[in-house]
Amino acid sequence: MEITLSHKIGLEPSYKHEIYFIQACGIARFSWNWALEEWKRQSSNGLKPTAFALKKQFNAIKPVDFPWMYDVTKYASQQPFLHIQTAFNRFFQGLGGYPQFKKKNHNDSFYVGNNQIKLDGKHIKLPKLGWVRMRETLGFSGKVISATIYRQANKWFVSINVKLDQLPKSCDSQAGVGVD
Repeated sequence: MEITLSHKIGLEPSYKHEIYFIQACGIARFSWNWALEEWKRQSSNGLKPTAFALKKQFNAIKPVDFPWMYDVTKYASQQPFLHIQTAFNRFFQGLGGYPQFKKKNHNDSFYVGNNQIKLDGKHIKLPKLGWVRMRETLGFSGKVISATIYRQANKWFVSINVKLDQLPKSCDSQAGVGVD
């Protein structure tokens, strides 16, 4: 039985790291907003947009129109397309509202895939940035699937998704719970 757990860890970024994080969050927001605008435009013209088609269209114009996006991980500009597809799927199934444009400094985050992440104790290595200090080590041992860097109350965090072969003992449903 495979289990996926997330571990939220505070980051201790340098000024250079924070600038990178802000840029990557801005690129993720820009990509989402571009995809949403294009989805709306295509839908109003009777087309049926998909995340894959929008991403392909975006990647074709990115080198000329948005060359500054290459300063950060590729995932910052690519993952929002998958997220917008999920948002529209939920909307069409009646499970969520119509996707909205993202605003600056509101739920800032960006995704990084597992092939771009390295962990070493209290450090995480991110593409085109290098090593960033974490406040603690990863609490699980398993295959790292992805990470999401995000800002909350002007502090930076990473949520690392890990695939486990078995449930850790501290999460076992048989464990007792103590309350003071």
